[in-house]
Amino acid sequence: MTTNTRHKLGKESENIACDFLKQKNFSILNQNWHSGKYGEIDIIAKDDKTNDLVFIEVKSRNTSINDAKELVTKKKQQQLNKLAKSYLFLKGLEDCACRFDVIAIKINEKGKALEHIRNAF
Repeated sequence: MTTNTRHKLGKESENIACDFLKQKNFSILNQNWHSGKYGEIDIIAKDDKTNDLVFIEVKSRNTSINDAKELVTKKKQQQLNKLAKSYLFLKGLEDCACRFDVIAIKINEKGKALEHIRNAF
């Protein structure tokens, strides 16, 4: 898979994830939020049912949902934790309830499948 194809798949997956989250009563606050030295959080949303601030990692593959889920390694989790702390500090939200979710997506010529993992780590 070329870099351009991978980027296109990633963008499509994030759009699918945002549409899904909106249907599940989430408010999208940020997409592709960057913090200089730490990287990027795919989606930051508010779960309107629980009032939690949710940091969401979107992973997609054309093979299976399980392949996508396995991409959220311990190293990636640590990176996301640093990003979340940075976001909370910059927004003055250190005391708010928050969690990390993963949305794993399979996209191929046969169709699309999605799994939302709440409190993934």
